[in-house]
Amino acid sequence: MQKVITPINAEGRAKLGIRAGDTVRVVQNIVELKKGRGTDKKEKTTKNARKQVFEGLVLAAKHGTEPGASFTVRATLSGVGVEKTFPLYSPVIDSIEIVKRSRVRRAKLYFIREKAAKEVSRQLRNARMLHLKSDEAVASAEVIPEAETSDAVVPAAEGEKEEVAAA
Repeated sequence: MQKVITPINAEGRAKLGIRAGDTVRVVQNIVELKKGRGTDKKEKTTKNARKQVFEGLVLAAKHGTEPGASFTVRATLSGVGVEKTFPLYSPVIDSIEIVKRSRVRRAKLYFIREKAAKEVSRQLRNARMLHLKSDEAVASAEVIPEAETSDAVVPAAEGEKEEVAAA
């Protein structure tokens, strides 16, 4: 049997033993292609290579360590749940690091999608009960208690109120 030369360490990735409940950090190689025209008005393509880190919870690991193995990672980025499915032996993946191992009782953690959605709606419900209208209202509400607690500011605030009442 002929040994296939690949740019990845297949044995190392198989020994990782990624499973549901792990928190992983996946470093991807991303190549961006930009098309533009130069000064000579000819179309040119430039390549820009960078590394992108995606860290999150492994929801599912499928097909173990065989060549078609894959794993799904979920992360919350800017308040939005993002899921990515990575092939285990993809040459696009630069490295995989297991940050934390958690003990879970399920092989597939798809219920976490609904759990996260319920948590967000609960937070929105609690925010609605506060009856806040804008950031300015929050800022003015925070400034008023500070003025009341400080002794030096109170006489100045009373003087301003008298001027308003006289006008």
